[in-house]
Amino acid sequence: MKRVLVTGGAGGIGLAIARRFHGAGDRVLICDVSDAALDDARSLLPGLLTVRCDVAAVGDVEAVFQVVGRELRGLDVLVNNVGIGGPTLPADQLPSEEWQRVLDVNLTGTFEVTRRAIPLLRETAGTIINLSSAAGRFGYPNRIAYSVTKWGIVGFTKTLAMELGADGISVNAILPGAVGGERFERVMEGRSQLSGKTRDTLVGELLAIQSLKKIVQPEHVADLAYFLTTESGRYISGQTLPVDCDMQRA
Repeated sequence: MKRVLVTGGAGGIGLAIARRFHGAGDRVLICDVSDAALDDARSLLPGLLTVRCDVAAVGDVEAVFQVVGRELRGLDVLVNNVGIGGPTLPADQLPSEEWQRVLDVNLTGTFEVTRRAIPLLRETAGTIINLSSAAGRFGYPNRIAYSVTKWGIVGFTKTLAMELGADGISVNAILPGAVGGERFERVMEGRSQLSGKTRDTLVGELLAIQSLKKIVQPEHVADLAYFLTTESGRYISGQTLPVDCDMQRA
């Protein structure tokens, strides 16, 4: 039985990953900023452990690891899923505080969680899985802060894999493309407002730049995350793994 921490785990990809490990009989703790979403996740997955946390607040992160120590008593898997997109705006119109908030959550928050997890993962030769994005290998117009942080997660992953390999810790990044769900619809709405195009037109344009004309589902990303913690998956480290139907650009 693995002991698993998933940040941003109360919805979307994070919840799908939590469900995948929970369904395999693992002990799963999720953190998220929404008390209501955490309540819903507990109802959906009996036995799931939850704690409210804004990863940009160091005190909240410390509280998460108190729960890790008390309830999990160690850690085998860290899934750094937490991330926010920020407004859909061109760079010259993006307020400085919005830029900073995205960096604080997506990069600094991920760092603060990870540096506390590393000593625990050294004890178990564990696994770190970081969620980047197709925006972490392409430019992403009107989402500059998001794209910058997702490129940053790739560098974070590569460096950690080199630092921690001697401890037997594998570190990889998953780069989802267009993933269906509430967040996808919000992104489409933002693009529609900015461009004046309809949602269906935008989805058609999106599928046109993919070899496979499909929208990825959260469960597909969760399956890859789970595989990376298996005996076979533990031979993979330092990699950026797209799940994006062969997207050619963002």
